[in-house]
Amino acid sequence: MIPAIKNKSWCLSVAMLVVATWFSLPAVAQNHASPITSEGSATETMPVDSRIAEALQQVSAERIRENIEKLVSFGTRSTISAQDAATTSAGRGIGAAREWIKSEFERYSKDCSGCLEVKTDTFTEPAADRIPQPTEITNVYAVLKGSDGENAKRIVLVTGHYDSRNSDILDVKGDAPGANDDGSGTAVSLECARVLSKLKFPATIIFLTVAGEEQGLNGSQHFAKMAKEQGWDIEAALNNDIVGGDKSAEQDRSVVRVFSEGLPAAATEQEIRRIRGLGGENDSASRQLARYIADVGRAYDAGVKPMLVFRLDRYLRGGDHSSFNQQGFAAVRFTEFREEYHHQHQNVRSEGGIEYGDVPKFVDYDYVAHVARLNAATLASLASAPAPPANVRLRTKDLENDSTLTWENSPGGLASGYEVLWRGTTSPEWEHVEKVGNVTRATLKLSKDNVIFAVRAVDAQGHRSLPVVPLPER
Repeated sequence: MIPAIKNKSWCLSVAMLVVATWFSLPAVAQNHASPITSEGSATETMPVDSRIAEALQQVSAERIRENIEKLVSFGTRSTISAQDAATTSAGRGIGAAREWIKSEFERYSKDCSGCLEVKTDTFTEPAADRIPQPTEITNVYAVLKGSDGENAKRIVLVTGHYDSRNSDILDVKGDAPGANDDGSGTAVSLECARVLSKLKFPATIIFLTVAGEEQGLNGSQHFAKMAKEQGWDIEAALNNDIVGGDKSAEQDRSVVRVFSEGLPAAATEQEIRRIRGLGGENDSASRQLARYIADVGRAYDAGVKPMLVFRLDRYLRGGDHSSFNQQGFAAVRFTEFREEYHHQHQNVRSEGGIEYGDVPKFVDYDYVAHVARLNAATLASLASAPAPPANVRLRTKDLENDSTLTWENSPGGLASGYEVLWRGTTSPEWEHVEKVGNVTRATLKLSKDNVIFAVRAVDAQGHRSLPVVPLPER
């Protein structure tokens, strides 16, 4: 986890950008459904997929402990630490960590008969405030390709950063254990890969670990930009950073915070004016993803409940999810409830009766396993579900109290029906749902002025897509 950096464009612009593609205005579908006259039911808990529930039971706190301790064993994982062949072979530094992570992904792939494509994204970062000289940075990731030809183009992603730091961001020789920040997030990505690679999903899942986070989000920025330039359809990016459940007396191990941006990251003044005019500041794609995670948390007993925090990140801090936000992707950050700052960005030492340093003894491995289960359940649910419906619109051409929504069929052919959601304008989560069948139009006896609507696709097994809030159409 990196502190805010002054005069960096990525932290100055992150709250002012919006996803242009989400607000495009193509034509609507012409299929019709009968008007709906009921008030609608309260939202139902997401159906439990027995395959997903069984996979969650395979998440191991002991495996997570082994992985975090292995990461710590490399001494320092500073992005600017030595990564020459001799140092790497000696098992120290960022290069040794990189090679070990790659070997773990390869081992998981071997266990599932080559189901994972293990890849690296390597680039040279120019010299900057926190990078004294041009430095090679490598992201390591594994791709679980979707089993359905069309839906395999859709991607859901989990990430953590494997680099670390101590008190001096430019210290390349001193130990920087990084057990919680962010060995815990790296362990979540690895464990999700291990348990989910045993299953097949229609959509693609990427298990990512990035470097350069502590120097300025370098790895995630490069990866997200590459994904955008190559036209990847990333529906969701889950960033885990400081999910170790630090063993402080004030820690609440029953919850994990989920941060999400409000105004989407990227764009024109016209789009921002539209959001403000519609009162849509709380309905970005990332907020829909956060609500989806809350829905998953109610359905699956992960052992920890998501606590939705409707802001981009903590004060004075930033994280890799914002790199994906800047490229127009829905992304959120998972972080433990209460951070212990004596155990972050500190040299290991004792002073005045206080223990400093990010070492394994302060990590709650059961808590990390719970967070991994919540991530895995979210990834698996999204990868099993249909794509969201396309071009969702709310008719506003006439002054009337009924509300008519239209949409185009969910791409990929998995949807067997659609549901309309709504909530009060001051409510944080969806309150009501109406099943409308396999149609592309629905009219509800509700005033559009009083509620927020959304539409989602559902398949025959009950897997739900991310909800899409409609744009007004005159």
